[in-house]
Amino acid sequence: MIRNPWRHNEPLDHAELARLLPPPADPRLAADRQDLLEEYLMSEIHQSDHAPAATPARRPLRRAVLFAAPVAAAAALAVVVSVGGSPGTDTVAAPELVKAPVVQIEEGSTVQLASTVREIAAAATARSTPQPGPGQFIYIKSRVSFMSTRNNVDTGESTTWVQPLHDREVWKSPDGTKGWLDEPGYQDKGGITLDNEAPRKQSTYKWLATQPTDPDALLKSVYATVSGDRDHDQQAFNEIGSVIREQLVPAGLAAALYEAVGRIPGVVVVEHAQDVSGRDGIALARLDPQTGERSEWIFDRESHQYLGSRGVQVREFNGVKPGTVVERTTIVTRAIVDAKNQRPGAGQATV
Repeated sequence: MIRNPWRHNEPLDHAELARLLPPPADPRLAADRQDLLEEYLMSEIHQSDHAPAATPARRPLRRAVLFAAPVAAAAALAVVVSVGGSPGTDTVAAPELVKAPVVQIEEGSTVQLASTVREIAAAATARSTPQPGPGQFIYIKSRVSFMSTRNNVDTGESTTWVQPLHDREVWKSPDGTKGWLDEPGYQDKGGITLDNEAPRKQSTYKWLATQPTDPDALLKSVYATVSGDRDHDQQAFNEIGSVIREQLVPAGLAAALYEAVGRIPGVVVVEHAQDVSGRDGIALARLDPQTGERSEWIFDRESHQYLGSRGVQVREFNGVKPGTVVERTTIVTRAIVDAKNQRPGAGQATV
């Protein structure tokens, strides 16, 4: 667009300007990351509601950081997280971010997809899964790290930062109406409530227990939960990923869940993928065509038990370079406990 520098009152050609600018990022989140983002927002609300009144001079230092958001949403969503608390509060300082690790990208393949899915499904069938009773809670402890991108507006350069690996503990009632989150350094000391009278049903154990165990019927049920013009195959993959990562899969459903994943177009096997502990596993993965990020679910090479997840940038997007690891999670403990905030002990069922 050419403009006369001397004619200050020359109107803007908005149509031409729109053609020159890049298209806006899609702010919609995958189901699992939306849940995580909502939990961070709840944490901030919780801190605001319980903090004592203070004069403007004593307001805590705050910094805008992008947490648990996919790359496509980086320009649209910011979560304000406390990095220094006011005297007299239980708020803790968030750990400093670290540079995101970079790995060599291994190309995925469908050659071993069918056999790998069968082995993972068979292993899931062989494992016994306890069923939560009335008043009990599903407890999941994991180690996690999510991305935060900082941009230098003066130089135009960007560096991809991530949270340092840290513990995350979640308690969920089977119907999803009761819960607790303890993620030291990212909420008040002791954690925050996740109680919700109207939880997203697709993320609850109660909803999962009603789903068909036939892979085709199950996949149809999963696709029924997605909407919009974003890639529906990717949404279905993310939907199942959120269940695998931070929920208890009812007995009899796990095998069908993995078999259903193997039928989603674009799913591949990555022969070598390391979890956060450096264990080399095999992964079921899918590349998001919009963001260029490949989500990988990592399984033990021998037992085929789920170890954790990894998000690797395969195609540069919004300044995030290929090979950048934008997300890492690993399961430490998955169990059933008798009360919210209770950690598993002797005699309590673990998975």
